[in-house]
Amino acid sequence: MAGNSTKVIMAAFLGNSAIAVTKFGASLYTGSSAMLSEAIHSVVDSGNQLLILFGYKRATRPATAQHPFGYGKEVYFWSFVVAVLLFSLGGGAAIYEGIDKIRHPHAVESAWVNFTVLGMAIMFESGSFYVAWREFSKLRGDRPFMAAARACKEPGIFVVLFEDMAALAGLVIALVGLLLAEWLHLPWLDGAASVTIGLLLVGVAAFLARETKALLLGEAASAEVREDIARLALAHPAVQRVNELRTMHMGPRDILLGLSVDMHDTLTGADIEKAVDELEGAIRAAHPDIRRVFIETQDAADSTADAWEEYATRHKDD
Repeated sequence: MAGNSTKVIMAAFLGNSAIAVTKFGASLYTGSSAMLSEAIHSVVDSGNQLLILFGYKRATRPATAQHPFGYGKEVYFWSFVVAVLLFSLGGGAAIYEGIDKIRHPHAVESAWVNFTVLGMAIMFESGSFYVAWREFSKLRGDRPFMAAARACKEPGIFVVLFEDMAALAGLVIALVGLLLAEWLHLPWLDGAASVTIGLLLVGVAAFLARETKALLLGEAASAEVREDIARLALAHPAVQRVNELRTMHMGPRDILLGLSVDMHDTLTGADIEKAVDELEGAIRAAHPDIRRVFIETQDAADSTADAWEEYATRHKDD
C-alpha cells in the first residue's frame, strides 16, 4: 500500500475514534439528536477506515491460478462497501433519529456541553482533513477539484477526503441547529439538523458509490497516460501505427495494458521480437504503475479501428 494512503487513513481513524467517544458521551448527557447523529457518523467513519485498510491489505496478496491478475481490485470493493455503509448506517440512522426528534421534540439539557464537544470535534476533524487534503493536492496537480476527484484511483485518499468534508459540514450543521434550537426555544430544530446531516451523508455516499463502482468495474488509465503510451509506441522506428490501446486499473497502482501495433512489413521475426522488448521496456520505465504489458503485432487492415488512428495520424511525423 502506498505510504501516503496509510497516513491519511490512520489520521482519520484515530481522529474519528476519539471524537466518537466524546460525542456519544455528550449526546447521552444532553439528549441532543444532532449530537447522537454526529456520534453515529463518527463511528461509521472509524469503521470505514478499518475496512479500507483491510481492503489494501487483501489487495497485496500475490496472483494465483484462479486470479492471475492478482487481488488489487479488493481495495475498490471494500471502498464500495464503505459507501454503502455511509449511506445506510450513517445517513439512514441520522435521518431516522432526526425525524423522531421532530415528532417528539424535547429541550436539550446542558447545551454548552454539546457546543464544547462540537468545537473540539471541528478542531480534530480539521486536522484529519488537512492530512487528506495535502495528499490529494499532490495527486490533483492543476486539475479542477471534481475532475481530480473523479480521476483519483486511490480510494484511501479520496474516500477519506470526502468523509472528512462531510464530517466537517455535519459538525457545522449540528452546531447551527443546536444554536437555533436554544436561541429560538424550538427543540425540533435539533431534529431538523439531524435530518440535514443524514441527507448530506446520503449525497456523499451516493457520489462515493458511483466513483468506486466505476473503478470496480474496470476504469482506464488517465488520458495523459494513454496518450503517452501511444507517443512512446509511435516514437519507435519499427512501429507504423497504433491499432488499439486498452488499459485497466487492477488497483490504485496496478495498470493492465493491451497494445496492438502495426510494424513495418520488412522486419524479420527477430526484429519484431527485439522491437516488442524495447517498446515494453520503454513503457514500463515511463510508467512504473503499468505492471502487465501485452503487445500484439497486427496488420492495420485486420485491426479494429479506434480512437488512436487519429492520434497516430497527427503525431507520427512529430
